Amino acid sequence: MSQDFEGRKLIVVGGSSGMGRQTAADVVAGGGSAVIVGRNRQRVDETVALLSTAGKAWGITADLTDRDQVAGVQEQLAAEHPDATLLVNAAGVFVPTPFLDHDGAAYDSYMELNRATYFLTQTVVRGMVDAGRGGAIVNIGSMWAHQAIGATPSSAYSMAKAGLHAFTHNLAIELGGQQIRVNAVAPAVVATPIYEAFIPKEKVDETLQSFSGLHPLGRVGSAQDIASAITYLLSDDAGWVTGTVLNVDGGVMAGRN
Repeated sequence: MSQDFEGRKLIVVGGSSGMGRQTAADVVAGGGSAVIVGRNRQRVDETVALLSTAGKAWGITADLTDRDQVAGVQEQLAAEHPDATLLVNAAGVFVPTPFLDHDGAAYDSYMELNRATYFLTQTVVRGMVDAGRGGAIVNIGSMWAHQAIGATPSSAYSMAKAGLHAFTHNLAIELGGQQIRVNAVAPAVVATPIYEAFIPKEKVDETLQSFSGLHPLGRVGSAQDIASAITYLLSDDAGWVTGTVLNVDGGVMAGRN
C-alpha cells in the first residue's frame, strides 16, 4: 500500500536505478511527482518514461563528480523545481578496494559525490525554506558506515557514508525550526545495479546471494525493501521523526548468528 504524496514533488539524486528509482515510483504511485537526477541519459529517460505512465516526472542528466555539471544541476533545480518538498539523496558508487590499493582518483570519486550531495541539498533546502511549507529529506547511507566487512574492504566508501550520516544529524538540528525533517537509511547488501561496477552483470545475482547468510533474516535486500523505509520517512506518518539513521539491513547491526 503506497503512502499519500498527493501534490508533493520529490527530487531523487541518483534516481535512475535501484533504490532511488523504486522510491520515485512509489511516490508517484502515491499521487506525487518526481524529478530524476542521474548520470546515464538512457536510464534517466527510461525512468522518466516509466514514471510518466502513472504521474508527472522530469529528468536531469549530469555527472555528479564534475563540479561544473553539479553547478548546472543546482541552477536547473532552483529555476524549475523550487516547489519540491521531498528530497532523496541516493547517488552512490561502491567498489571494494583494499586500503593500500586506493589511489587519489578512486578516493575522490566518493568525496566528490558527497560534495555534490551537500550542495544539491543546499539548493533544494533553500527552496523549501523560501516556500515555508517544510519538507522531508532522506539520505541513503550504509551499514558499512557502522562497521567493516572483511570480504568487502571499503575504507573510502565507509568514510564517505559515515560523513553522510553525520550530515543527516547536523541538518536535522539546523532545519528542525523550519519543519524540515532529515533522516537516513543504512542498508546492508541490497540487490541493485551498483554492484555492476565491479562484478560482471551475469554474475551479480550469484555473488550477492553468497552474502545472504550475513543477514539474520537469511536474504539480501531488495530495492523495494529500502524504498518502503524511505517513503515512510518521507511521509507524514513520520512527522515526528528526524535525525534518525534507520538500519534497513536484515538484522546485520543487531549482532551475529
